[in-house]
Amino acid sequence: MAMYSEQLLDHFQNPRNPGEIADADAAAEIENPACGDVLRLTLKHSAGRITQVQFKAKGCVAAIACGSALTELVAGKTLDEARKVGRADITAAVGGLPQASAHAVHLAVEALTVALSRLKA
Repeated sequence: MAMYSEQLLDHFQNPRNPGEIADADAAAEIENPACGDVLRLTLKHSAGRITQVQFKAKGCVAAIACGSALTELVAGKTLDEARKVGRADITAAVGGLPQASAHAVHLAVEALTVALSRLKA
């Protein structure tokens, strides 16, 4: 059994920014074919800054926690700052990840990359 950090479990039990933005400026839905986890990220931006971000995840504890942590990391950031958010940032935000859960952070980073690429500047 994987041991999760308190931060990770907190993000899982009390996810930040859950749901979907109805009139989002960009959306991305990424599925991990190996485990079936799905992460959907929707965001809005204004004046080059992310003003709202929400996620929906279907999958393991770590996938939900990483989606939650991701929204906290990019909310309020400029688009350039958001593009710099990577695996290490998300892993740190959830207090580390067991090796078996590393796929969850890949899912979050990929969803962010795709969503940002779909934003019209």
